[in-house]
Amino acid sequence: MVRLTQKQKQFYKENGYILLKNVLSGEELDQISLEYDELFLRKSQEKMESSWVGSDADDRKSDSAHTYHSALFGQFLYNKNLLDALEDVMGTRNIVLHHTKAHFKPPEKGAAYPMHQDYHYFPHKNDSMVAAFLHLDAANPGNGGLFVYPGSHKLGPLEDFGAKEGEYHYVDQSKFPLEKATPVVAERGDIVIFSYLLVHGSSPNRSSNRRRMLLAQLADAQDVPVGEQPTRPGQGWVLRGINVDRDASISKRFERTG
Repeated sequence: MVRLTQKQKQFYKENGYILLKNVLSGEELDQISLEYDELFLRKSQEKMESSWVGSDADDRKSDSAHTYHSALFGQFLYNKNLLDALEDVMGTRNIVLHHTKAHFKPPEKGAAYPMHQDYHYFPHKNDSMVAAFLHLDAANPGNGGLFVYPGSHKLGPLEDFGAKEGEYHYVDQSKFPLEKATPVVAERGDIVIFSYLLVHGSSPNRSSNRRRMLLAQLADAQDVPVGEQPTRPGQGWVLRGINVDRDASISKRFERTG
């Protein structure tokens, strides 16, 4: 894979997402896929996506930075092709990790995810946050694949209807029904990068095949959270470039103790 073309960058700008192919080699994909299966086997969590909970607390319980479980997941985050693509769509070389997450949709009972914006889980001042969504299996509407509303990121933060019912987050389902969303049909190994303002969700897995994915949420190192937010494992790791704000805070710490 080479750097994104101007046409691809414009597609992302207009639509809020882009589907990329050949980011990982076949060998890298096989290794990550095997390690993913072994992690789920060790944790005995294969049924965790059979129902949607959607709360931030449960979300944090299930993601717990997979880079802490295996170096292979770290290799995915530091993959040059991935970081090149992220730099192109984010418009910055200074990229930090926010968290990682694994979604496993078991055959025939994998739950749908309501249309939502990731913004409501971890809002940031400059809205630089993006997700890199690696498909470990081919995905389509029949097996719980991703659905998006192209261009919805331009609407900014939408009303959080889920917050009215507690700690869940989703947008108005009557305005953004799954049936009118655009399916993102992906092959094994494809990566979707999308803005955390993009309205997205997924269909249930009614097929006889599992649907596995690995996701990394990333931000510009100079962007900052809005309000108090829980810290996730691995949050703040610099994946490319530098974190000037972190350098400054360390310098001040040395000044106080020196």
